[in-house]
Amino acid sequence: MLDTSRDPVPAPAPGAAPAPAPSGADEPRGCLFALSQPPLMIFLAVIGGLLLMAAVHDLFLL
Repeated sequence: MLDTSRDPVPAPAPGAAPAPAPSGADEPRGCLFALSQPPLMIFLAVIGGLLLMAAVHDLFLL
């Protein structure tokens, strides 16, 4: 997950080996990560609402 904290990152000690990367850092993010984004969920909710309104209009008003 992306670290959004504003804490300063301490500089590594001279001559120290670099810290290993977290095990999950190299894994690709999938569809569930994309669906958790608020702009996409708002877009899908608006499209779903329009489809629902069209379906209700067709079923009950025509």
